[in-house]
Formats: sequence, structure tokens, C-alpha cells
Amino acid sequence: MKKIIFTENAPAPIGPYNQAVLKGNTLYTSGQIAINPATGELVTTSIEEETKQVMENMKAVLTAAGMTFDQVVKTTIFIMDMNDFAKINTVYGSYFDEKTAPARETVQVACLPRNVNVEISMIAIL
Repeated sequence: MKKIIFTENAPAPIGPYNQAVLKGNTLYTSGQIAINPATGELVTTSIEEETKQVMENMKAVLTAAGMTFDQVVKTTIFIMDMNDFAKINTVYGSYFDEKTAPARETVQVACLPRNVNVEISMIAIL
């Protein structure tokens, strides 16, 4: 049986999906974008601030599931412009211990929801 994870500390889904699903000891998160959950506004002042908001949203989802970034085993990063990779990577990397960081892929895409510049999803294990 799966358990739906929801927190008001991350943006509510904007479609027919959930913030995360826990199946057994594995958490599958939906992609998070830079919506400030308190205001509903996008945070796009800089790619660094946008990435930080995404990671804070992801932190809230992990926390709601009783997890931390230490338990993340896989991430996927979707970006609009590969030229932003280094800046995104610096912010993203600040949330992980480099020695135990998760597996990851980063792909450039043609468009993301609400025309944001970065979206990140994760898989974590209890």
C-alpha cells in the first residue's frame, strides 16, 4: 500500500499528482519548482535563489515524510539552460555531503511548468 505525503510547507500540486508517495521504505517525490509556499509566488530573482527555493521545497517534502537529504539516493535535475549548471550545482551541492551525495542526472529541457528555470525530483530510502 502506498502512503501519500503532503505538507503545507511546500507548494500544493498544480495538477493530478501528489508531492510525494511513500511505498514501503522508498519515497518518490514529484518535481519541485520555485514556488514560495507561503505566498504562492514564483522565486525567480536569480538562478541561485530559484534553486534554493526548489531545494527548500524539497526539504519540506522530505521532512513531511520523516526524512532528510542524507536519505536521498537519486535526484533528477531539469534545467532550461545548461549554462546555468554551475550555479545550480553550487546551491544544490550545499544541501548534501559530497562524500555521500546521491546519484543524479541533469538534463536540459525545452520548457518547464510555469516557465521556471529549474525543477528537481528525488528518490529517498528510509
